[in-house]
Amino acid sequence: MLRALTSTSRRAFSTSLTTDGVKSIGVIGAGQMGIGIAQVSAQNANTPVLLLDADENQLAKGLASIAGAMNKAIAKGKLTAEIRDATLGRIKTTTNIADFSSADFIIEAVSENPSLKRELFLNLDKIAPKHAILASNTSSISITKIAAATTRPGKVIGMHFMNPVPVMKLVEIIPGLATSDETLKTTLELAHKMNKITTESKDVPGFIANRVLMPYINEAIFVLQEGIASKEHIDTTMKLGTNVPMGPLTLADFIGLDTCLAIMRVLHTQLGDTKYRPSPLLVKYVDAGWLGKKSGRGFYDYTK
Repeated sequence: MLRALTSTSRRAFSTSLTTDGVKSIGVIGAGQMGIGIAQVSAQNANTPVLLLDADENQLAKGLASIAGAMNKAIAKGKLTAEIRDATLGRIKTTTNIADFSSADFIIEAVSENPSLKRELFLNLDKIAPKHAILASNTSSISITKIAAATTRPGKVIGMHFMNPVPVMKLVEIIPGLATSDETLKTTLELAHKMNKITTESKDVPGFIANRVLMPYINEAIFVLQEGIASKEHIDTTMKLGTNVPMGPLTLADFIGLDTCLAIMRVLHTQLGDTKYRPSPLLVKYVDAGWLGKKSGRGFYDYTK
């Protein structure tokens, strides 16, 4: 059963709120992306964060993951224990979406599902303060379409972080058709406080990164499917031949094959071009539950 924050936690989150700028951030989803966004919000932007997930165990796991990553950084001399403690102290958790009633800026990082995101923004619109900005971490879904589910389309924007969030410097900013200049300005300022470099994209399927990246990954899967080369030779060729840190199939496993498939389907259906047709092998792997590193198996075996 979902439960609200304790009164003590709620006060700790609420008392810092003002109407002058972003004084509190809500993050929805305690998966890999959500906890990363929560960490950079608390650590770099020095802002109180309320992290929401329907699963209490996932919230606990997420906080432990943040602490573990920061402990590794401390061991390497890249971080201090004081910064770790201050960061963790700024992050509160909840399983009740109603606790976002005092948030200034809310970032969702749930599954790449258009219906799920529209329903979520519909509910957030009813709960969040009128001044609050609602941002989506979507990597391919129309911000304009998401915003249309709300009564505040001018305050809805795309904020596409890269994975892993604490390490990757880029955030794609995507204004929707109705996004106001003020919302864009506030979002850019917040991203810069998180120590991120920003780029801006028009609200088109895939935006910049995935419009280029996902067809590249999809084509690599076609090469594997057609028996042109082994997965190791595909990855080695692209890694060393283009001077990138990992090959396309390894990268797909890291992103999640279900996420890759969801994005390719958005590109294919929204752009209507057969060049974006998902590889049948990608579909087969997802159907089998071989989702990549997070499931223990994708193009490579991570169980060993």
